[in-house]
Amino acid sequence: AAVVLTGREGLFSAGFDLRVLTAGGPDTAHLLNTGFELSYRLLSFPLPVVIACSGHAFAMAVFTLLSGDYRLGVLDAEHKLTANEVAIGMTMPRSAIEVCHQRLSPVHIDRVVVHAEVFNPNSAVGTGLLDDVVPAADLLGAAHAKASELMALNRPAFAATKLRLHEAALSKLRSAMEADDAELRSL
Repeated sequence: AAVVLTGREGLFSAGFDLRVLTAGGPDTAHLLNTGFELSYRLLSFPLPVVIACSGHAFAMAVFTLLSGDYRLGVLDAEHKLTANEVAIGMTMPRSAIEVCHQRLSPVHIDRVVVHAEVFNPNSAVGTGLLDDVVPAADLLGAAHAKASELMALNRPAFAATKLRLHEAALSKLRSAMEADDAELRSL
């Protein structure tokens, strides 16, 4: 079976606990590693991962979103999708940058990573943040339909091709996770 991830209506996820993330040290390193281990696992998961972005997505929620095989948002919604680290005074983790590099279009990566631009679901299509938008009432149905469509593909070929496609990105992500961990543990 495929994986369909969603949040509650109006909020996909607010990301990490900022108090832990900004404290530095081992707890911060553990939190960051846990989040990007999820990204790593989603990017390498042998079955399709479809994400139904049901609302606002901030920081780690955006990186989780970018780790799915297909990403849907809500048509004409005012949900905010943003990697807001720079806007709140944080240097973007290397791990986050690697996830962004492998999914975002080159013309949008600075806008997402460095400028901390806020996108709504409609404007996120074409950046790489979302693949498509559908009416709110259709979000979960469309996500399940896309998951079924992807599950109809040859499973061994899907898994092997997905892994081959993401091989270099996964290696860079693992190296970035190790560098982030070392830096945060030294603070």
